[in-house]
Amino acid sequence: MADRYRPKPAIQRAREGNPSKTAITEGVVVPCAVLAEPDWVGVFRFSSDPKVESANVRCRDMALQEWRRVVPVLEVAAGIGEVDHTTVNDMCVCVARIDQAERDISERGLMVTAERGTVKNGAATIAGQYRTQLARYIRELGLSPSSRAAIKAPEFDEDDDGIFD
Repeated sequence: MADRYRPKPAIQRAREGNPSKTAITEGVVVPCAVLAEPDWVGVFRFSSDPKVESANVRCRDMALQEWRRVVPVLEVAAGIGEVDHTTVNDMCVCVARIDQAERDISERGLMVTAERGTVKNGAATIAGQYRTQLARYIRELGLSPSSRAAIKAPEFDEDDDGIFD
């Protein structure tokens, strides 16, 4: 369901048409950019603990895969700019952390034994919180089917250099 309180970006309104013929406020125009892949070692640092290092290596790989899967789509479809780097980076970290939490749940179970008896695995709570944040990133970046449904792909003329010309 569309968020009726959040205005659509000007470029999206222009692509979809403007049946009400109200003026389209351009807002802030961000120049398109090719985003540089982050240094995932800086995010998931090396650890002397082999178990932590093993998890960090997998997180680096998951974040890298997500970056390479999503960024090319966003560069063409959404015209993302350098200011979106942090948002996309955080989204990739969320995906890696969800994978890490799910692996912990698979290894130790949903319920674990602690000092006070059997309790819910904390990784389940963490996974839920990361999923909530990931859903926001997906909506903001237009990566879900519902957020893409109304967006029409930009038409490139041979003379145009990009969608912001």
